Amino acid sequence: MESVGQYLRRHREARRMSLEEVARATRVPLASMERIEAGQFDELPGEVFVRGFLKSYARAVDLSSDEVLARYTASRRMAWVTPLPISSPSRPARSGRFGVAIAFVLLLFLFALALSIVLKPRSHDMPQELSERAPTVMPLDGHA
Repeated sequence: MESVGQYLRRHREARRMSLEEVARATRVPLASMERIEAGQFDELPGEVFVRGFLKSYARAVDLSSDEVLARYTASRRMAWVTPLPISSPSRPARSGRFGVAIAFVLLLFLFALALSIVLKPRSHDMPQELSERAPTVMPLDGHA
């Protein structure tokens, strides 16, 4: 079976396009196009980029991008396995949660303290009419 790179090259040559023209049309670097045609997919950036490059290349040479991606996936014969996380002792996970809880309680305390300072009634800041200790004030006209 012909590789996806050979398949793309064959269709590019049938359309009488140079690799430089395809690279310019797709805005994919020429070096990446050469690696695609050579089947050197491991030398390209991540899998997402490879698939994007293949879709762009397919469109540039009037091929179905789904067919090209299917050929690529079949040629890779790669098992898509999600790696398991490295097991770590359960102690750090608890201490992480414990630290978050302490930080939350501390922030709650600081918020309550700030709120009590801002909302604390002060007798010298209050109008005399509202203050319990307000001295009797004589009117300015002298009549009591």
